Amino acid sequence: MPITRTVLSTAAQVPAQQAIVGADGALDYAGLVEDSRRAFAVVDAAHRAQAAPPSPAPETGGIPITAVSVASAFHAARIVAGLAGYRAVSATIDPHWPLAHRVHVITAAGIGLVISDDAALAAALDEAGWTGTVLPLTEFRDRERAAIPADPPTVRDGDEAFLLLFSSGTTSDPKAFLKTRRQYRENVAVSSGHLEPLPGVETLAPGPLSYSLTLYALIECLATGGGAHLADAFDAAQLARRVAAERIARIVAVPAVVQVLVDAARRDPSAFAGLELVVTGGANLPPVLRDGLAAALPHVRLISYYGAAEIGFIGDSRGGDGTLLDVYDGIEAEIRDDEGNAVPEGELGTLWIRAAACSDGYLAATTDAVLRGPDGWATVHDMGRRVQGRLHLAGRAGDIVATGGHKVSLPEVDRAFEAIPGLGAVCAVALPDARLGAVVALLVEDGPRAPLPKADLQAWARDRLAPQFVPRRWYRVPRLPRTAGGKIRRPAAAAMVESGEAVRL
Repeated sequence: MPITRTVLSTAAQVPAQQAIVGADGALDYAGLVEDSRRAFAVVDAAHRAQAAPPSPAPETGGIPITAVSVASAFHAARIVAGLAGYRAVSATIDPHWPLAHRVHVITAAGIGLVISDDAALAAALDEAGWTGTVLPLTEFRDRERAAIPADPPTVRDGDEAFLLLFSSGTTSDPKAFLKTRRQYRENVAVSSGHLEPLPGVETLAPGPLSYSLTLYALIECLATGGGAHLADAFDAAQLARRVAAERIARIVAVPAVVQVLVDAARRDPSAFAGLELVVTGGANLPPVLRDGLAAALPHVRLISYYGAAEIGFIGDSRGGDGTLLDVYDGIEAEIRDDEGNAVPEGELGTLWIRAAACSDGYLAATTDAVLRGPDGWATVHDMGRRVQGRLHLAGRAGDIVATGGHKVSLPEVDRAFEAIPGLGAVCAVALPDARLGAVVALLVEDGPRAPLPKADLQAWARDRLAPQFVPRRWYRVPRLPRTAGGKIRRPAAAAMVESGEAVRL
């Protein structure tokens, strides 16, 4: 992991610098080094005590895997950070994933130790014949207090695997992949050059550590000698207090947090006097949020970045909705058609990336999907186009629909409705049609105001969208289906039409 060298040097030079701060505690850099010795001692002993330990996926090189699946962001962070300086592979598993998905990744990847308070998970793993160990967090902490500390952490070889990540866990079995320490050193080199995780800077990342955005924020802070301030759940009421009290200069969060920040700043702008930068990722950023932040906190800069957990940081946007990006230096990007040929500028295709931070591939035990080709280029099947040398994102491959001979990006339809005052969340979906093959439909979530008439929605769409992008069918729903992280689940939204849960306008 790229953090160990910096953790050790910061602990020696600025031992009282905050490293990890959360609801359940805080560690400075000197404390993190000592804490890691006990955490690894417990982990190592638990793996060694197993009579028939699960075999870790071959891609790990035989290194035992430890997964943390707890609600406490502080404890999850200190365990992952603590194991970084030892021969260990760490994983964070979202405790809100479906039980079957958690069992699948644990058994398929050969995870040997799981720190979890979920009795149902322990029972399901036992029923599945898993031979590893589940430790509740309280028992893990008791063992830490009683443990003889391990030797101090050391800087490990760059080719050694250290982190097990997952592509998703909401609509299908997650795909697992590994990061080597060298790959993540490359990733931090990109991030630190553009997203400003600087030495001594206090960063608030208010999201579960199982989200790659939050996990990467933790790693880049520790890799650069800054402080990572975490939260078990985002508490809007506490935002202003934490920013002021903890001297937060930088926030890393999903775009939805920006609206909460804007609302809080309007009530008490003085609480955010020390805030300098907001970094968002994980979803497009509606322009209304960028404009709102500029009005409420004109001294705060906003960067919307794009990346993929498998590949790393790719580019960012400093204006608009974050879909028109400048690709970072050292990152190569191409738009290709289904046959793998480059497409002309402006034409929609699949985005391929070549980056030093890219993982080697998915674990064979979890999927047969291919991440990287023999030429080193990789894709997670995001769609996009080149526009005057910049990259315009259009969504995942499943978000592109063919209707009447035209390709339509459903996320682009969504974005056209973001600026309507009082309109609830929306989701464009594709519905089968005998004549056109498919038609675009829009599902509108009930909002705080009475729903706009269908004619007004149609007029709004015609003013802002090409004819083939204008929805042909319109529906109302009480609430759109979402992932645990708050993203709208497009396939599940389309299923609401078929089930009759959506009411036609």
